[in-house]
Amino acid sequence: MKIDIVSDTICPWCFVGKRRLEAALAERPDLDVEIVWHPYQLNPTTPKEGVDRKDYLREKFGTETYPEQMLGALDEAGEATGIGFKFNSMNRVPNTIDSHRVLRWARDTEQQNALTEILFRRYFIDNEDIGDTKTLAAAAAEAGMDADRVRERLSGDTDDEAVRAEAQYASQMGISGVPTFIIDNKYAIQGAQTADVFLQVFAKVDEDQAAGDSEPATAAGD
Repeated sequence: MKIDIVSDTICPWCFVGKRRLEAALAERPDLDVEIVWHPYQLNPTTPKEGVDRKDYLREKFGTETYPEQMLGALDEAGEATGIGFKFNSMNRVPNTIDSHRVLRWARDTEQQNALTEILFRRYFIDNEDIGDTKTLAAAAAEAGMDADRVRERLSGDTDDEAVRAEAQYASQMGISGVPTFIIDNKYAIQGAQTADVFLQVFAKVDEDQAAGDSEPATAAGD
C-alpha cells in the first residue's frame, strides 16, 4: 500500500496527522506500506531568510500569538499524540523551500519519513530554524544522510524549481490544505483525521484488493 502525504514542515496539524497515521498503522502490522512525502508551502511568499514570528502572527491574526482557541486545540491534539508543542518559545517562521529540497533528496535513501519526524521535532519542540542550512544539515545527518553533501547542494539551487513545481501541482490537483493523505492512489484523507478514519480507509483498500477493483482517488474525512 502506498501512502502519499502532502505536507508543509511548519504545519502543526501535519505533525499531529503523522502521529495519528502511525497509530493506525500500528494496529495494522500486516500492511506493507510505502510512505512518500510531498511538498506544500503554506506561506510561499515568505522571504528566504524567514520572518519574525510575532510579525507573522500579527499580520495573519492581528495578535502576537495564535488565537487561544487554535492553541488549545493544537495543544490538546499534541498531548494526545505525544507531541509537546512549544509555540510560546518559537522566534521565527522560516521559508520551507529548503526543507522540502532536503526531504526530496531523502526519498532516494529511504530516510524521508525519519527526516520528516526530525524536522517537525526540531521546529515545534526544539524551536530551531529549519530554514537555516546548518540546521537542515544537522537534521539530515541525524536521519543518516551525508550532511556535507546536503550543505553543498543547499548552497546552490539544486531541485529548487522541481520542489516548487511539485507544490504547485498539488494545488492544481485541488489540494488547498494540509495534511492530505492519498491512500493507494485512490482515497484522499484531508486533515489530521483520527486513527479510526485511517483504519476505515485501510479496510476499504483491503476490500478493493479482494475484489480486484481500481478507481480514481476520492476524499475521506471531509
